[in-house]
Amino acid sequence: MDATENPGRAAPAAWPDLSYASWLPTKETLHRFTQVVGKIRLAAAPRRNHWWNVTFHVTGRGLTTRPMGNDPIFAIDFDFLDHRLHLATDEGRRWSFPLPGQSVAGFAGELDRGLEAVGVRTRSARPYPYGLPDSGRPFAEDHEHATYDPAAVTCFWRLLSRVNLLLEEFAGGGAGETSPVQLFWHGLDIAVTRFSDRHIDQGPDVDPVTREAYSREVVSFGFWFGDESFPHAAFYSYTAPEPAGLVDDPLQPASARWTASGTGHLAVLTYDDARGQPDPGAAVLGFYDSAFRAGAGRAGWNLTREAAVHGASDPCAR
Repeated sequence: MDATENPGRAAPAAWPDLSYASWLPTKETLHRFTQVVGKIRLAAAPRRNHWWNVTFHVTGRGLTTRPMGNDPIFAIDFDFLDHRLHLATDEGRRWSFPLPGQSVAGFAGELDRGLEAVGVRTRSARPYPYGLPDSGRPFAEDHEHATYDPAAVTCFWRLLSRVNLLLEEFAGGGAGETSPVQLFWHGLDIAVTRFSDRHIDQGPDVDPVTREAYSREVVSFGFWFGDESFPHAAFYSYTAPEPAGLVDDPLQPASARWTASGTGHLAVLTYDDARGQPDPGAAVLGFYDSAFRAGAGRAGWNLTREAAVHGASDPCAR
């Protein structure tokens, strides 16, 4: 297949340089912007299994919460081409403001004013960062994070869009329960997860967020933009619970590796290693496939039953 026939399998030149250090101040600000909105999504969206209700989806211009709430129904959208936040209700009310020039405190204040202006009463139950070093500081008091480079954010979104399509393509190979391709604002990573029907007993000491996320055996695949502990953008996969012998299985391409993470391991292919391949998209799909076969195979999944071909689970359609 020619690369022009499938935008997820683009030529190497289409994979931009976005090193962790080059846009770190903007990334730190943008991450908190998404958490401000994500906590509204958490408060307004109907509960779904594995927390699928709280995530964002990639759009043709940025990210969306999707419709949520009731009386009125509303949605919040990031536009990473015009660099604005848009708030709209089913009653036709709208509010918008620019993203550049905002601190996290300013962004949170503008969003609150917008929600009030369009008649939305939903507010975050805990308007603080989640899983970030300043998790004890309210968004409304964060004047420190105020860097927003429009060119870097557009580059971030274009890369996110390309990875989104690769994950959609990879998800089409599974016939079992599979999550949407979605962006998790707590870690600013985009992922898709395959599930077995095996229930996992995690015990009463495990926190409720983790219990719900991993109530079934999973193999997950994604891409994240790095953090202080791993300052590199990278594709990743993990199996939970981790089966014995997982790290003994080889990964593709040869530059991919298993790395310790918490009490388990991640399969990791750095973005720079992927974009250095002759066909980066094919290399990423091969990486995900090798990680899936390692995790699901070691866990005893029926790989034949779990397989689909080009998105079709019906054998007659293959």
